[in-house]
Amino acid sequence: MGRGWKGGRGWQQAEVPPADDAAAWFGGRLPDGWFTGAPEVTVDREEIIVVGELPALTEEYADDAARAAAEEGRISRYREETRDERIEIARQAEHRYQRKVAWGAKLGGTKALFTTHSAPVMTRLRQPERLVLDTLVDAGVARSRSDALAWAVRLVGEHADSWLGDLREAMSKVDDLRSKGPDLA
Repeated sequence: MGRGWKGGRGWQQAEVPPADDAAAWFGGRLPDGWFTGAPEVTVDREEIIVVGELPALTEEYADDAARAAAEEGRISRYREETRDERIEIARQAEHRYQRKVAWGAKLGGTKALFTTHSAPVMTRLRQPERLVLDTLVDAGVARSRSDALAWAVRLVGEHADSWLGDLREAMSKVDDLRSKGPDLA
């Protein structure tokens, strides 16, 4: 499932249902009033994450800590009150897109994700790369090599967003051109 090298013929898209319309589908499927606007829908090969903005708090708070606690409480209430309906919507989406669905909510400066999918990834690293991971673990930045690798990937993702976006766009164009070409099988 997903992308990968196929028999020495280069990078190709495997048979996974497209999810280009996922944002529109969720926008039409979600109950009115759940979010203040259209939810943010992020799709990869294994998971769809739906995050919506909850209505703003109207109360005054003594400090930022009290406001953050109120935001966390409101998100927690949303999570509990919508659980059954979110499960049903996720079941329908998982059938349609063949991907797991995770949910989240934002309110003010607080964002929470619920039951996100954590996919194992196998990699082979030589000693210099393993030493980098071990340094992060020894310094207390990460609890394990796995956590250190995830931390490093997040850091690269934060600092290379535009480059990664350009790369994804180029890969998509190659996949489109390949699908329009002759079948050599």
